[in-house]
Amino acid sequence: MKNTVHRKIMWGDLDSLGIVFYPRYYEWIDAAGHLFFDAIGLNLGSLMNERKIQFGLIETNCRYRASGRYFDDIHITTKLDSLTKKTLRLHYDLIRSSDGTLLVEGFEKRICLDVSDPEHFKAIDIPEDIYRVLKEAKSQ
Repeated sequence: MKNTVHRKIMWGDLDSLGIVFYPRYYEWIDAAGHLFFDAIGLNLGSLMNERKIQFGLIETNCRYRASGRYFDDIHITTKLDSLTKKTLRLHYDLIRSSDGTLLVEGFEKRICLDVSDPEHFKAIDIPEDIYRVLKEAKSQ
């Protein structure tokens, strides 16, 4: 399954050269990841509150292909591209809507955590019911 979100690049997103300040891409990717989880029925806030489970970030990267500019409409497409018993990897494409230019390719690798003890997070196997939802989303 792919989930797509849209946004407009605003003045505050830019650096002194008039292009997107690179940390903004990481912010947008993180937000798109949370929306992906929500779209497949795994709201991360609910998992945290009800089951004391989170998917903690353990690796991230972006490859910059073209510059995003002020007032560009972009869309961010998220897909699950790998899944193991403890981890998953989300892939992101950030595309300028007007001409289809790929601005950024990114990824996040996340690990399933038991966060019931805030002082000691513990990596755990993804619970079976959650794994099934993720596996289904990966296959679509």
